[in-house]
Amino acid sequence: MRSFLLLSGLFCSLLSFAQTDTLPVFPETPPLLEDVLQDAEEEVDFDFDTYYEPLEALREHPLDLNRADREQLQEIRLLNDLQIEAFLEYRATAGPLLALYELQVIPGFDLPTIRRLLPYVSLRSSLDDFHVPLPRMLSAGKNELYLRWSRTLESSRGFLLAGDTSVSGRFLGDPNKWYTRFKHSYENRLSYGFTAEKDAGEEFFRGSNPQGFDFYSAHLFARNLSRTVKAVALGDFTASFGQGLILYSGFGYGKSAATMEVKRSGRVLRPFTSVNEASFYRGAAATLAFGPLEATVLGSYRRRDGNVVVSTDTTETQDLPAITLSSILNSGLHRTPAEIADEGAFHQLTFGGCLRYSSDRFAFGLNGVLDRLDQPISRTPQPYNRFYFNGNQLWNGSLDYTYRLKNLLFFGETAVDPNGRLATLNGLLAGLDRKVDVSLLQRWYSHEFQSLNGFPFAETNGVNNEAGVYLGAEIRPASRWRLNAYYDLYRHPWLRFRTDAPSRGRDWLVRLTYYQKRKLEVYLQVRRESKEQNATDYFGPLDRLVAHQTLQARL
Repeated sequence: MRSFLLLSGLFCSLLSFAQTDTLPVFPETPPLLEDVLQDAEEEVDFDFDTYYEPLEALREHPLDLNRADREQLQEIRLLNDLQIEAFLEYRATAGPLLALYELQVIPGFDLPTIRRLLPYVSLRSSLDDFHVPLPRMLSAGKNELYLRWSRTLESSRGFLLAGDTSVSGRFLGDPNKWYTRFKHSYENRLSYGFTAEKDAGEEFFRGSNPQGFDFYSAHLFARNLSRTVKAVALGDFTASFGQGLILYSGFGYGKSAATMEVKRSGRVLRPFTSVNEASFYRGAAATLAFGPLEATVLGSYRRRDGNVVVSTDTTETQDLPAITLSSILNSGLHRTPAEIADEGAFHQLTFGGCLRYSSDRFAFGLNGVLDRLDQPISRTPQPYNRFYFNGNQLWNGSLDYTYRLKNLLFFGETAVDPNGRLATLNGLLAGLDRKVDVSLLQRWYSHEFQSLNGFPFAETNGVNNEAGVYLGAEIRPASRWRLNAYYDLYRHPWLRFRTDAPSRGRDWLVRLTYYQKRKLEVYLQVRRESKEQNATDYFGPLDRLVAHQTLQARL
């Protein structure tokens, strides 16, 4: 990045009880996260503080592997789903672990995985913590304050035009970027706090932001209050149902060198402490457990950004101009007069629910989401957006499912919209032997399917107009070598933006990694992608598609 961090962060532990005051020390970047960020096609403004919070908490209170459930193992993000299933199968068969060195005999647990895992796990036994009263969790624990300021040395065009009031693309604010966050946490069971951020170019304590920062967020989140109350969220939170066809917010893996990370997993509800101004919900939510059944309900009401269209046409019964939205905006940037005009253009009311049954081998969930907008969406008609959602109300329903059979893990989700259009995603994770793991994923999203909150595995954003098959593998031929590879073949049955005909593409990656314990890790990676788009140098009466190819090599 061209920006440098003048003050990379001030990390303080305040008023800590029954703990030693220490500065948070982030662990090495997990390879899964590194792979995703490196393979992103666009620069990612990623909040590392939020990503590392579960690991930082586990440094002080390691996870007991003899009591950990599937969700707790998924939350640390250091194990893939096959490794988690292999561990649970081993523990159920052999009984509680007697030493951490037993991890070496579990299929899929190589030395780098075990080394990354050891700082955050233990074999200690303790009683359930349900008896800890809520007032104690609210007062005891750890308090953290994060402050960050950064500024780009090179001035962008928006700042150079700041003095010209006739230019709509000028930035009204200064180049400074400010970020602050306070959080109180009691282990991984309770947290509350607030976050505030101002992006470069946004006004600060003046103009469109007289209240100071451009974005504010606050949350109160509690987990495992009793055997029935599994989670309660107030304020800002994230929610994820199934494989993300109808609702998914937060961080999700896509195609990367982490070739086995194709299944969406983790807790349904999480506290929101990031600065992504679109990927969260604001309201209340709860998860209740009744034996093998879990029920989650959520309600959210929040302001959203959108392109506003004002119609001057009036009728005898309507003298006021009609206001509609041509699109929903997710950037969260409010620097120019045009961006400020689109800020908070409408309110989105969201209700959702999930009823889930889980057993050792099988799990399925019934999911539903209803969205209502106080301003209707009315897009400018174009051939590519003919089947996009227009209106002010949309609902989706889905069924997600998981089946475990020895070293095989089947998973998927099928969703429907109000028009009866379908979207489905189905996959398989297989451990063929101790040295070979394979992932297979098939998806088919109708070009007429509509969803406002979906974020599944896909080549493009959204949940429509795509069909494809993904095949991935991880091979460990020797103790210090690992080979990751995938091949993805996909097509788009309908037109897309800047692609004026049905199109197709393919994408493959190969990475060979060599490592020595605590000394060296080096890899060679090659990735190639070919996708059809409009030809940029063709001036005929009809646009012609050509294959746009990219080849990347990394050492």
